[in-house]
Amino acid sequence: MDIEQARFNMIEQQIRTWEVLDQSVLNLLGEIHREDFVPEAYRNLAFADIRIPLGHEQSMMFPKEEARLLQTLAVTEEENVLEVGTGSGYLTALLAKKAKQVTSIDTIGEFIDISTAKLNQYQLNNVTLEKTDIYVMLNETRKYDVVVVTGSIPIMDGRFLNLLNENGRMLMIIGESPVMEICLINKKNNNGWSSESLFETDIPALSGVLEQSRFQF
Repeated sequence: MDIEQARFNMIEQQIRTWEVLDQSVLNLLGEIHREDFVPEAYRNLAFADIRIPLGHEQSMMFPKEEARLLQTLAVTEEENVLEVGTGSGYLTALLAKKAKQVTSIDTIGEFIDISTAKLNQYQLNNVTLEKTDIYVMLNETRKYDVVVVTGSIPIMDGRFLNLLNENGRMLMIIGESPVMEICLINKKNNNGWSSESLFETDIPALSGVLEQSRFQF
């Protein structure tokens, strides 16, 4: 397989046609190689419009979804980012090239170990990986400019807003299979927020989601 031709086809045929036109995002997809982050057994499918299994009932997003999220968030080099669900580490790497600092957490130690090695290959020194549950972090005082939740949760949980600085933004995947929405949530102040639905999807549940955490407000 011609890797560079396959990468070009992914960008031009999948990603551009999904209204991802930000050249800085498209350039980044050429700089951070997706095939370096997929499991070896799926390397030849790294650019395909499919969900690549990662094990532990988790999978990667479609390439077009990853690119659309990057474009929507428009992370800047002054911002601190929290990624909830490290997974393959690919989105982690893309965020790290944009942000001042990325903290990425996962409940699955294997994902943390594999991602650490892959991020080191790209000499991304502004990433901190932690094996922890997001529901533990909700009791902490750390706050971020941007939060990206890469697994789905059944309904909006208002406690996640406590992770954001004022005027921060968060991407969440809300709903239950087969009907979910990726939503951009903007925190206006300590009591106010707004939500915009970006597109429909169907993504595995976030690792570590606790049944007793489900509530609506």
